[in-house]
Amino acid sequence: MEVHNVELVMSAVAPSQYPTTGFPEIGLAGRSNVGKSSLINVLINRNSYARTSSQPGKTQTLNFYKVEDQLYFVDVPGYGYAKVSKKEREKWGQMIETYLTSRETLRGVVILVDARHAPTKDDVAMYEWMRYYEMPLLVVATKSDKIPRGKWNKQESLIKKTLNFQAEDDFIAFSAKTKEGKDAVWQWIEAHTVGGN
Repeated sequence: MEVHNVELVMSAVAPSQYPTTGFPEIGLAGRSNVGKSSLINVLINRNSYARTSSQPGKTQTLNFYKVEDQLYFVDVPGYGYAKVSKKEREKWGQMIETYLTSRETLRGVVILVDARHAPTKDDVAMYEWMRYYEMPLLVVATKSDKIPRGKWNKQESLIKKTLNFQAEDDFIAFSAKTKEGKDAVWQWIEAHTVGGN
């Protein structure tokens, strides 16, 4: 998709604040600092529209980015960040669960994992949770440029084995630095939103 118009229209914490346009939505979920903002910026051809931060746990709301008046990217707060209080994590958890399990316009979820490491327990839990709710899933392995080409197949196998990855889901290696995977991610998004209506 050629992207010219993007707007952060809402930072929501409750269903009453969600947009009401009815556009299809794609949720983006992942651990803090896994690269969600960088992925969004590459997809929409902006350098820093979605703010990247070296401070994990920065995103504390559901951020709705309207793309080309056709769909929304929904940046979900990063999970698994230890320095946030337990009470705060529980509050985020309830907010995320409410959105991911009850939003009728949600057409799929992109789960981001760090390509350099095996998925964490939180990554595995998110993947299993979304599968339980039969949500269309795309696993994006970020920072893939950090993995030498000769070691990529082994690393992909490790990620998939740890997640207990299922064949009906999709998997794409992505690098914000080289833009590897950008077109493939867009194809998946379009197939589940504007191309899937």
